[in-house]
Amino acid sequence: LYNGGCLKADGKTFQFDKSIILYNNSGQQAVLDNLCFGFAAPANGQANNKNYGADGKLTYEAEGFTPASHGIWWFQQPLTIEPYKQVVVNICGAIDNTQTVPNSVNYANAEYYCMYDPESGYANTNYYPTPSDAIPTSHYLKAKEYGLGNGWTFSVTSPAVFIFQTKNQTPAAFGDDATNMWYDGGNEGSAVYACKKVPNEWILDGMEVWQKTKVDDSTKRLTADIDAGYVTLTNYLGHTLYRNVNKEATEALPENAGKLVYGYSLGVDESTDPSGIDAEASMKNGAHIIFQDTNNSTADFHERQKCSLKD
Repeated sequence: LYNGGCLKADGKTFQFDKSIILYNNSGQQAVLDNLCFGFAAPANGQANNKNYGADGKLTYEAEGFTPASHGIWWFQQPLTIEPYKQVVVNICGAIDNTQTVPNSVNYANAEYYCMYDPESGYANTNYYPTPSDAIPTSHYLKAKEYGLGNGWTFSVTSPAVFIFQTKNQTPAAFGDDATNMWYDGGNEGSAVYACKKVPNEWILDGMEVWQKTKVDDSTKRLTADIDAGYVTLTNYLGHTLYRNVNKEATEALPENAGKLVYGYSLGVDESTDPSGIDAEASMKNGAHIIFQDTNNSTADFHERQKCSLKD
């Protein structure tokens, strides 16, 4: 996940270049229908979270859903990911941002996908400039906005992001269904706090992010069945949140003999991949990487010094 932005040459911050990378962590082709993105409320981990009951639990935990705040995005067609391959999904700024902000990311790539659907209401051109001509229109994700504003309010500091598949209905129908509305903090009827109730059994994975300098002020938004922990981020420095390598499983693949690169050193401070395997260098060397997935972001992720797309 790259959501924290970076610095411009003049030292000012730039945040219109977010993205997320999906990876097929297996040796079998993955085909995903109705694949959607959402983030839980409130948008920032350090925000005043009024969704806890007197028992200290999230009020929606017992009901088995996760609130998708503001709006959802989805792929127009079933997404196919080949074994041990990745798919890049631009959240905003689907252009070559390096032309104006060298520390940023170049998304002008025909293989990339992007969140771009001005007709949905997400039409803020700062967030959504016309995508690079290199990206085919079939790779534009569609959206349903039910909150207020003209941009998906995906946090630059601490989102709780998740991916899910709608069942027995299309994402568009799910987004249009008025019966599954829910309001953050009990603010019934206020579009500012509007969310959709995503059944937890639909959710494939989630990541709870907290701002590194505000951990003591942060509270969980994803229940333990979605993410049992959290990972911290220092924003505006071009850092990303990157999965740790499952060392034992990766080394056990016979095709990786002589292809794994060790001595990884792109972690931040005390945050690094304990496997010691440089995943990006190893993949460029022809290795197949199996990343760690224990359903706990504290154990599964580390803060990386730069976006892997810049390697």
